Amino acid sequence: MPSHKLAHKTIDELEIVGYSVAGEETVVAVGQLDVCFDIGKAPDQLISINHVLLTHGHIDHAAGIAYYLSHRKFCGLPPGVVLTPPSTIEPIRQILDGWNRLDGGRVPARLVPVCPGDEIPIKPNLFTRVFPTKHTQDAVGYCVIEKRKKLKREYRGLTGPQLVELKKQGIAIDVPIEIPLVSYLGDTQYVDFSQLDYVSNSRILIAECTFFADEHTGRADAGRHMHIDEFAPLVERMNNRHIVITHLSRRTHVGQAKKMLREALSEATFNKITLLMDRQNHR
Repeated sequence: MPSHKLAHKTIDELEIVGYSVAGEETVVAVGQLDVCFDIGKAPDQLISINHVLLTHGHIDHAAGIAYYLSHRKFCGLPPGVVLTPPSTIEPIRQILDGWNRLDGGRVPARLVPVCPGDEIPIKPNLFTRVFPTKHTQDAVGYCVIEKRKKLKREYRGLTGPQLVELKKQGIAIDVPIEIPLVSYLGDTQYVDFSQLDYVSNSRILIAECTFFADEHTGRADAGRHMHIDEFAPLVERMNNRHIVITHLSRRTHVGQAKKMLREALSEATFNKITLLMDRQNHR
């Protein structure tokens, strides 16, 4: 039996699976890309995903890391790759050492410290680029990007054999291009992410909007989270095809959040929105 009742959203042919409620748990996976953004309490359904991309070390985002790594060993899977900010490496190792002593064995782990600007391969032609956010000391977000090659304009009218001949002569006939697929902000206070081209132009943006009520702006500032008053103008400036909202507070019902988003956003932008935990909207 699955350990979690996860939300499932199919967007742009990608299945986004997860659970995200502020202060409780956040885990968001895209299986086709082989990435899990944050790990929450390590749902059984996501153990087979090979790459965990931790944004920061808060317990609601990282509590399941030892179970994820240990259960992969139990299932005969290779150690998972965990990308995580540098400040979290030693505490995670200490947690794993504690479980090693309690469990009487060794939990294999591949912990990779990442900083803004780092690019880490995920699979052939797919990598993640790390960017800064504002939450904990060195919290980060991730953009998963596909690499492709595009034929140079001057060679587009040539036949296959002609292109092969040019390659034999050592002539570069194409140029590399990047296609940003999914950007994940994790927990963050307001940052003008529209200034990051690859984030702004990702097909799918997964972003927190934790607080909605006028009287909760102070809570948003104190916890370094986003309020709808900051979120709405930000996403209006972005070019994403789809926007998935995570980390909604229990203080705001999903239906109320949708109503406020409809009022705060243009119709075109509102139509891009999916709330991850909206059980009425499985698409």
